[in-house]
Amino acid sequence: MIFTWTPPHFWCLAIHRRDDYAGADIPMLPVTHGTDFTKTAILLYLLILTLVCLLPYLIGMSGLVYLVGSLGLNLGFCWHGWLLKYGDRPGQAMRTFRFSIYHLMLLFGLLILDHHWLWRLS
Repeated sequence: MIFTWTPPHFWCLAIHRRDDYAGADIPMLPVTHGTDFTKTAILLYLLILTLVCLLPYLIGMSGLVYLVGSLGLNLGFCWHGWLLKYGDRPGQAMRTFRFSIYHLMLLFGLLILDHHWLWRLS
């Protein structure tokens, strides 16, 4: 999950700080391929992340508590990505970046909650 979460998380920050990265000659994706391409890549990775986050449920590692919470969090992250790509609101990159931090924290919290919920039911 972290492997597919990391690119959209950092690319949002890189969009926000694009001029700083360009000025320091650091080849982040928005600098090398442009902001529009980066926003498209973020959306693609968010779709992949959503599918990857279904795996704990699909392989029986978690239950419905995780599934429902995970879907809600991932749809929220995808919504932020959609607004970043198509909404063109100032500051959206940082809002998406902040949401990504909560997304990961709450996602792992759901795994723990679901594990203890299932453990007490059995």
